[in-house]
Amino acid sequence: MHFVVTGGGTGGHIYPALAIARGLLAKYPEAQVLYIGRAGGLEADLVPKANLPFRSIPVTGLKRSLSPRNLLVFWQAARGVLLARQILADFKPRVVVGTGGYVCGPVVLAAVLLGIPTLIHEQNALPGLTNRLLSRFVSQVALTFDDARKYFPRKARVKVTGLPVRPEVLAWRRDEARRAMGIPEDARLVLSFGGSQGARAINLAMIEVLKQFGDRNGVYFLHVTGPGQYEEFCARAREAGLSISENGNIILVPYLDEMPRALAATDLAICRAGAATLAELTVVGLPAILIPYPYATGNHQEYNARSLEKEGAALVIRDRELTGPLLAEKLARLLAQPAKLKAMAGASRRLGRSQALDEILELIDNLAR
Repeated sequence: MHFVVTGGGTGGHIYPALAIARGLLAKYPEAQVLYIGRAGGLEADLVPKANLPFRSIPVTGLKRSLSPRNLLVFWQAARGVLLARQILADFKPRVVVGTGGYVCGPVVLAAVLLGIPTLIHEQNALPGLTNRLLSRFVSQVALTFDDARKYFPRKARVKVTGLPVRPEVLAWRRDEARRAMGIPEDARLVLSFGGSQGARAINLAMIEVLKQFGDRNGVYFLHVTGPGQYEEFCARAREAGLSISENGNIILVPYLDEMPRALAATDLAICRAGAATLAELTVVGLPAILIPYPYATGNHQEYNARSLEKEGAALVIRDRELTGPLLAEKLARLLAQPAKLKAMAGASRRLGRSQALDEILELIDNLAR
């Protein structure tokens, strides 16, 4: 059995595609999976490292304003459909799976023209333009958030599956993770981070939080600054009169290799609201204070965050409203209300979908028959 997966531009599109590709290879040991991405895109680096065959087509994204450059974009898209059609005709996949991004459009459209069954997966509560357009033609739409359903045509075959998470996220038990990290079982652990590169707004606000909570009994903090912001954070912390080394309840790191372990040990997260991050928080049942990244396309991170807030799993602070005192106040209120934190954790866990990959693979299996 041959399958094609496609998605690119950002890790939010690429990592789900890789998870689905690995799932297909595990489910069908004799299968072959081809990844089609954008020439020069992030996927061109990540996919070969995942030991998957990779083919590329040249595509670029539309400018949202009127621009002569869009003429080139349309020409490249049409050429991309022709190139993708040739690749698919040669490879003969049973199903084509798209996870969003510019490259997804030409590849999935080429599959539709060839009569190949197609599935697209939408990660965010506010769907991207590519997936909204493709939903009119594809065989199946899989969603991470039920809130995204209203953006798709009524005739589209839509199913909420959730977003596949890394298996290691589910591998740690709380007590094991805490022993490994040296966190007392009866203490609260707050994990704060801003993505793989960090978030300056969160870093600045956390200085005030750590200053207020430093050396407080019963509360530990693990803050991840991002590799490029560690030195600046330490300097600003010193200027604020905060000595990290003298506060035994604060763990400060530039990057966290063992995020799955940290998630298992944590009681409350402070972070951005990317779809992959929220999928991991909910699958382990973590309540959160979410600060959506304000420059995400279509402000989709705020839609993601509000989806959790509506269900009682999170509090949301807009980036432009974020200050150290405000964050410290919200945190203090939550830590003072164990019953509320427990209710938020329960709401988060109910939203988690640990079987997301299995459900997506089942949809693909139905299409492949």
